[in-house]
Formats: sequence, structure tokens, C-alpha cells
Amino acid sequence: MEVVLTVFALLFLLFVALGAYATVKAVGAAKRGVDRTLAQARRTVEDHTLRAKSFAQLGPAGEIAQLRLALRTSMRATQDALHAGAAEDESLKESLGLFERLSAHGHELDADLKRLESEPDRATLTARLPELRGRTERITKSADSLRWAVRDRARRFADDDLGTLSAQIDIEADALRHWTRAEPGQAPPPWPDAPATADGQAAEQTWPKAPGTRAAEEPAPEAIAPPSWRPTAPWQKKPRPESTT
Repeated sequence: MEVVLTVFALLFLLFVALGAYATVKAVGAAKRGVDRTLAQARRTVEDHTLRAKSFAQLGPAGEIAQLRLALRTSMRATQDALHAGAAEDESLKESLGLFERLSAHGHELDADLKRLESEPDRATLTARLPELRGRTERITKSADSLRWAVRDRARRFADDDLGTLSAQIDIEADALRHWTRAEPGQAPPPWPDAPATADGQAAEQTWPKAPGTRAAEEPAPEAIAPPSWRPTAPWQKKPRPESTT
């Protein structure tokens, strides 16, 4: 009895532990989903704000908003392309490492631009703009180059796979239509050699004739004539049997 109770107690504790683990995992997944949704909503709102500032504000402040918007758009597009390609192509891991290093410079530049948005000194902004513009162009150019290289690689793989698939389909289609496929270049079978005679010389080769050849060369046999009437002699008549009476 004590063994049975111990087993039930252990099973109860095991179920409680599994339930707690599943609950923690579910809460963690839900929290990550909420954080991801909030971060995406925050980025969307900030992008719309930057776009509005780039059109509404003039001078250095508007240009800084344009630089931030161009930087964020390029880096986000490259990040999405790399993560999508790395799921199918393991050789992009090195490209992901390079992009992480580039992202560090991009986040640093974005932080500098964000601080300068509230800078009241327009002369300072004007003096810093060429250097900020150059950094932005270098980072976005590297990100765009990496993104287009990933896309070209994916398109090349797709074209190669499509070409191989088309060739296999053509071969299968020809195999399915085997009755219409001609065999070019096939030589006719050779004629048989003439049999050798006893003295080692080749005998004259004869070939089977067509069914109508013999009838054309040889005369047809005469038909059997019907028997004609001939007179019978008296002695050829069959004698009658003599009567026994």
C-alpha cells in the first residue's frame, strides 16, 4: 500500500512540474510576442514621425530626419533579407556576422542623429551635416550591397533549380511519348553472309522471294481434265452371278 501511495505521489509531483514548465514557457512566449509587437509598433510610429519631419521641417533638422529614415529603412530591409535567406542557406552565417558589425555602426549613427534632432544651434547642425551625411551614405551603401548580393544569390539558385527541373520534365515528357520518338542515326541491320561451300568459296547468296514472285515465273499447273466417255467392250461387262437354283 505504501508503494502505491509513493508512486501516485511521484506522478502527481511530475504532473505539477510539467504543468509549471509549460506555463512558464507559454508566459515567456506570450511576453516575447507582446514585446515584439510593441517594438514593431514603436518603430512604425517613429518611422512615420521621421517621414513627417522630413517633409514638414526645412533646413538641417529636416535633413537629419531624412538621414535617420534612410538609415533605418536600409538596415531593416537588409536584416530581413539576411534572416530570410539564412533559414535556407547556411553559407550566409558569415554575412550575418558582417551585418551585425555594420549594425553596431548604424545604431551609433542613429543615436547621434537622434540627439541632434533637438539641437537648437543651427550653426552646429550645419557644420556636422557633411560628416553625418557621409557616414550615413557609407553605412547604407554597404547594407544595400549586402542585401542585393543575398537577393541575387537566391535568384541564381532559383534559376538553376528551375533549369534543372525543366530539363528533367523534358526528359520525362519524351519518355511518356516514346511511340512518337524517332531514333536518328540508327543504321539498318546488316545482311547475313553467304554460307561457305566445301572448297572454301562463298556460295551464291539466295534471298527469299516475295509471295507473288513464284507465281509470276513458273507456269500454273494444268487443271485435271474430267474423265471422258469411252465405249466398253462386251468382255468388260461385269458378269451376273449365277443362280443357285
